[in-house]
Order: sequence, then C-alpha cells, then structure tokens
Amino acid sequence: MSGDRSPADPSQRLSAPAAERNRGPILDVLRRVLPARGAVLEIASGTGQHVVHFAQALPALDWQPSDPDTHARRSIAAWIAHTGLPNVREPLAFDVRDASWPLAAVDAIVCINMIHIAPWAAADALFAGASRALRPGGVLVLYGPYRRGGRHTAPSNEAFDAQLRSRDPSWGVRDLETVVALGLDRGLDCVEVVEMPANNLTVVFRRLPSAEQ
Repeated sequence: MSGDRSPADPSQRLSAPAAERNRGPILDVLRRVLPARGAVLEIASGTGQHVVHFAQALPALDWQPSDPDTHARRSIAAWIAHTGLPNVREPLAFDVRDASWPLAAVDAIVCINMIHIAPWAAADALFAGASRALRPGGVLVLYGPYRRGGRHTAPSNEAFDAQLRSRDPSWGVRDLETVVALGLDRGLDCVEVVEMPANNLTVVFRRLPSAEQ
C-alpha cells in the first residue's frame, strides 16, 4: 500500500486541544472493545494525536491511520516520527467515499468526529466499506456528538450543529437511531453506546457473519 513517503518532520505536528482531552476516555472504551491483536484502520485520523496515543497503549495492534487532507497526513507522519512507534504505519491518502478501500481485511475500524463534519454520503460509504473490509465479528467504533430521540443531548451540541450547518448544509449532528439503522442495513449491529465527556457518545458496531465482503 502507498502513503506519504517524504521524510517526516516532527516539527509539523499539529495539536488539537479536544483530541488531547478526549483521547483518554476513548482509549478506555477501545481497551474493552478492540481485539487483543490484529489490524486497525483509523479513518479521518486528523492531527494524528489519537492514533499514536492508542498505538502506544495497545502495542499488540497494528494501526493504519488515514486522512484525505495533505496537511493532516503530514501531521500524522510527524507524530509517528516523534513517537517512534513500530506499530503505526505511514498515513494513507484515503477518502471513505473512495471506490476501493486501502485494506481488504481488518479486525477493527475506528472513526472519530467524522460523520457530522461530512455529507451523509460519507456515513453511508463508511458502513458500506466497513461491511466489506471488516472480518466477521470485527468492530467499527464511532465517536462524536449525536441527537437521541430526535433531540440534541445538550445546548452546546445544538449550537455546534447550527454552526456546522451554516458552514455546509450537508453537515450536521446525526440522529443516533438513523446511524444505528444504517449500520444494521449494512450488516453491522450496534452492540454498545457509551456516554462520554462533553456530551459525546462512543458507538460500537460489530460485523454480523452474514454481512457482504
């Protein structure tokens, strides 16, 4: 597989305060739901802070970060160079809506703060691709804000949703029930919803044996 092969400069690391705050609580969930060993594809890896934190804490897993944005991939590569972790591969230039995915078979997929900052077609493509790429029993882990029962879970999420939709009408905080139904339609069963700090949720799906590959 190919990625960004230019030498990584650790000084190009980007840092998002939210990623620093939420990486610990997300890791707590990942420790429980990810397999002990195997390959993990992270979609929309952003700055790279998450993947190196998870990889350092879960060294038996092989992590593959990805992001469609060039600047993000530079930052991811810089974090990898800075940490020197042997179980994180170079970041891939990958949009979840691409016709072909970079890994044919993985044990888990992690996607943090993506489906609300993208058109709904990206969520649909995420589940369609996960149904093909995940091995039977593999998990898809999503993190971010959601509406529940047609309502926002906090005023801050409602304000965030309005801000997103003002930037792009196709973006926005998604209804959890709609996302769960989409997953089931693609052969991914929602097995756990975890309340997280800052009015976010971690939603865990497991690939059913009957899902298409």
